Amino acid sequence: MARISLDCPNSLPGIPLSVLSVPMENKYKCQQCLQVLRKPVQAQCGHRFCVHCFKQLTSSGPKPCEACREEEIYEEPTSILNGNEAFPDNAAGREIASLPARCLNQGCSWTGSIKDYEAQHEGRCEFEQIKCEACQNFILRMEKDRHNERECEARTLNCKYCKVTFNFKDIKAHDEICLKFPLQCKDCGKKKIPREKFSDHSRSCAKSKSACPFSEVGCKAVIENGKLTDHEHSSTMEHLRLLLPMVLTMARVRTEAPGLGEWQEDSGLGLYRAPEEGVPMGAGASAHVFVAAFQQVNALENIVCVLNREVERSSLTMEAFAHQHRLDQEKIENLSNKVRQLERTLAMRDLQVSETEQVVRELQFCTYDGIFVWKISDFSRRRQDAVAGRTPAMFSPAFYSSKYGYKMCLRLYLNGDGTGRGTHLSLFFVVMRGKCDALLKWPFSQKVTLMLLDQNNREHIIDAFRPDVTSTSFQRPISEMNIASGCPLFCPLAKLAGKSPYLRDDTIFIKAIVDLTGL
Repeated sequence: MARISLDCPNSLPGIPLSVLSVPMENKYKCQQCLQVLRKPVQAQCGHRFCVHCFKQLTSSGPKPCEACREEEIYEEPTSILNGNEAFPDNAAGREIASLPARCLNQGCSWTGSIKDYEAQHEGRCEFEQIKCEACQNFILRMEKDRHNERECEARTLNCKYCKVTFNFKDIKAHDEICLKFPLQCKDCGKKKIPREKFSDHSRSCAKSKSACPFSEVGCKAVIENGKLTDHEHSSTMEHLRLLLPMVLTMARVRTEAPGLGEWQEDSGLGLYRAPEEGVPMGAGASAHVFVAAFQQVNALENIVCVLNREVERSSLTMEAFAHQHRLDQEKIENLSNKVRQLERTLAMRDLQVSETEQVVRELQFCTYDGIFVWKISDFSRRRQDAVAGRTPAMFSPAFYSSKYGYKMCLRLYLNGDGTGRGTHLSLFFVVMRGKCDALLKWPFSQKVTLMLLDQNNREHIIDAFRPDVTSTSFQRPISEMNIASGCPLFCPLAKLAGKSPYLRDDTIFIKAIVDLTGL
């Protein structure tokens, strides 16, 4: 029995029973999944399985047939399931393929045969519920494109301002940190200011308002940036009157408490220097010192509050940048996956192009009348390669006895083969596997004539033979080509030396004629 092929990565378990439009006969049921057989195989005990189910059962080695045990017909070794002792049940497959079928999906009215269901409808039904790869929700196949473009919560979008890619659910978070997001100045009303340039605009905006620099001493004016200089000039006297009490207080403290500790300015903050030891401190002086210290504490508290606000703002900015970094990493990973996928696709395309070029080359020289002329140019270099063993043999393009006839080619050894090695050209005839071999008569029995053409058209070197119908070389091919058969002593190499009529411009011509009589 033939061994079951395990090279079916996309095989599926049985077809659901409800797909059938008629009651199912028991002989069409898989003994493992209990569904309609898909690509049935028959074990040596006679029970049938889907090829998918059978491979799973025997993946770890031979297993006893549970169906035989249930039917109380278990008998070793017949009832042991083994991949080496099972074969595809094509007869059952054809019977199942002709059974009437219908679609299970709600709303679909498709009907046909099991064969049509597998080939044309299964996995393609517009009413089938499929899972969205992004959001994992189930949707109808017909709605997939609309869902991906408009409805999926996990779909990716490009920011229309900075062109960064992100998930739809992150759109609000991105808008909060997008450096290109347009903002509007509340002071001057200017619109479409990119966030990255908004700070510069706020500092330079003529209508942006800020507190007067003398607010610390009591000025309550809030002035537009463009009018700050005018305010300072027009309010000089007012600012001096606000400063006067503070100056007088400081002068009085120095007058009333000589020898007391002094306040020294350091980076804008008053620092207290203690009095020398042995200098007495009065009650009035202590009060003034306490007031001054209290003012300094208030100033420090204000500075701490400002720093706290800066730290909080920096923390929010860092969090926003961290989130953006995660988005960028996800984008990089997605792009890397796309690059790998494109590389695989490109490799497949290169392979297809190579195969197509090979087919085009074959068609370029192909004939369909049993007569083939093979031009071999650059003879000297090719023969040197043959002598050195780099390319001992070369094959001709394929040719045919008719459009749907035998497929054949020639095999040439430029330094000889077998008994002709080193002394003769060896020329062989090869029968190849063709697309229409099932329609042809086998073994191949047509007379074959091989010729090395005299380019002066005087004396061609000719050899002819009739195939030995008992030889495997002329049976129907089971691989790409049969074993070559022909003339190891086809032409002495001496005839190609000097000014040979067979070798001109470093080129020889070989002709093959297949007698088509009886075809």
